[in-house]
Amino acid sequence: MSILMKAIAGMVAAGLMSAASADWASGEIRRLDPENKRMTIKHGEIKALDMPPMTMVFYVNDPALLNNLKVADKIDFQAAMEGKKYLVTAVRVK
Repeated sequence: MSILMKAIAGMVAAGLMSAASADWASGEIRRLDPENKRMTIKHGEIKALDMPPMTMVFYVNDPALLNNLKVADKIDFQAAMEGKKYLVTAVRVK
């Protein structure tokens, strides 16, 4: 297989993985820590990450994502894994 074909196959696979992580999950904010770009969420199942319901810490790349949130907000969110960290990539208050 040529280098170009391998590169195209890799991009297609990456696109499929991104689409899978675009599923929305539901949860409730338990703690906000903008200084450390973290939030704790009690969440239901996250199918895209094959994760059962639990309460855990998620990171955000952009702390502005936390600006309009408060503890006890019911939310829908998108999450992904980056290295060994779980990231919230999008959030909307219900």
